[in-house]
Amino acid sequence: MPDLTRISTGKAEFDTFYPRIEAFLKQDTMDLVIDGETVHGYRSPDCPAIWLRDHSDIMRGCRYFETDLVSTVQHFADTQAANGRVFDFVTNQSLIPTAAKENWVQYVRVPVEADVEYRFVKAAFLAWQSTGDNGFIENLMPSLERALEYVFTHPWRWDSERQLVKRAYTIDSWDFAYTAGMHDWLQFQIDDNTFWGIMHGDNSGYYEACCLMAHMCNRIGKDARAQHWTRFAEGLRDRLNATCWNGRFYTHFVKTTPVDIPGLDEENQLSFSNAMDINRGVTSHTQAVSILNEYLGRKKENQSFAEWYSIDPAFPNGAFGDEKLVPGAYVNGGILPLVGGELARAYLENGFEEQGVATLRQYYGMIEENNETFLWYFPDGRASSVETSTSPDAMPTDGWGSSAMLYGFMEGLAGIQDHGCCLDVVRLCPRWAAAGVDSAEVETGYAASGAHFGYQYEQGSDSLKLEIHSRHSLVDIHLLLPTGSEVASVSTRSGDLEFAESTVGQSRYLDCQMAIMDGAEITVRLK
Repeated sequence: MPDLTRISTGKAEFDTFYPRIEAFLKQDTMDLVIDGETVHGYRSPDCPAIWLRDHSDIMRGCRYFETDLVSTVQHFADTQAANGRVFDFVTNQSLIPTAAKENWVQYVRVPVEADVEYRFVKAAFLAWQSTGDNGFIENLMPSLERALEYVFTHPWRWDSERQLVKRAYTIDSWDFAYTAGMHDWLQFQIDDNTFWGIMHGDNSGYYEACCLMAHMCNRIGKDARAQHWTRFAEGLRDRLNATCWNGRFYTHFVKTTPVDIPGLDEENQLSFSNAMDINRGVTSHTQAVSILNEYLGRKKENQSFAEWYSIDPAFPNGAFGDEKLVPGAYVNGGILPLVGGELARAYLENGFEEQGVATLRQYYGMIEENNETFLWYFPDGRASSVETSTSPDAMPTDGWGSSAMLYGFMEGLAGIQDHGCCLDVVRLCPRWAAAGVDSAEVETGYAASGAHFGYQYEQGSDSLKLEIHSRHSLVDIHLLLPTGSEVASVSTRSGDLEFAESTVGQSRYLDCQMAIMDGAEITVRLK
């Protein structure tokens, strides 16, 4: 099937943004033959394995051109434990070069990880949304329910007093825990000396997973379960905000086991899930603005090349048992494009449109220079390497971060957000006015189903025009207006359209809805 996604604006940084990232992603696939069946997935940039967390995030980018979005999700469901637990990753390669020659299949669940099950739900949702296969998701629903039930009941995952997901003291959602020197290297296990607490990103991830469960249940006629997951999500969000919000951002780790780390400014630690929290929907607009201002302030204060921090301030040298984890390296204060992509979308959604565009342009400049992209960078701009990381690989085609940037680009700037299934309910929020683009043609779709949606945008001196290309969609239009403009009228071929104007920060938007059959033309008269 030909590629359904293309962007034309006359500006190279936008017109070749998608093709460059698509090229990275196509180099990141991994095919495993297990029990005679092929499992086709996207590998981690720093480890030769299909990690569910990397794969589920990469699906946001690869689904535009990938035809097999199901086999990896189905395999993790098929290998699910009886109690609902899901594996972290699967591979048939040695994780430590030269350490083993066996090519047997290996499965791993890192015990300290609490985020795997929500990523399982997200991967299943993206597979269903892109394929439109209701039979697939109906058959998978018992596995998804068991996965969430495991997290919300198991004593390693659930804090029954606070009614929130808990984990060992890790750096945000990374996979090794602080031990106060009681373990001789990175600690992946839970034991009698584990320091416990609440990490905001786990709970925002499960909030989103519950919302996605409600959405899928509604679409396949399971109304009672949809109501259950909606109620559970709302309670989780409220308890998360009551427990973890510190007035400026989400506290990195709310400790339930007392422990102090010498030399660490814990109160000011901003960890990377703050950016994800915004896009997952747990923040109010006021909270989102506060978090985004915090990131921008840190960039200026620290004089780093980008504000895409894994965590800031970092942990002291050697705090987690590996001498390579110095401040500014890897997940201990390194700069991650996967955070930058989340920030780009959050900036664009919350009235920081110019900063969102600047973020995407900065990343494009990075990948254009050498046609490379890495999982993380030092704050001075140096790229990661095997020698500076605790991981066996440092691929120059990082799919995790590049797909996050594509997510920010497609949903934030180009502004096509699928709020239904196979693009039958779309939030259309083009923000080309913030990028100095007067004319844009955007087409996108899912290769696995052939679903398609597109538009042509034209900005004139006194009007905006949208020509929408869709066979059948309910479209919620949220259109950024040129600075200083107000709307005089909105019309289609059949007459005037009711509309409203809204303000996001200092930005003005046109808001209206319409059901589209075989396309539509909308003219916005400005005053």
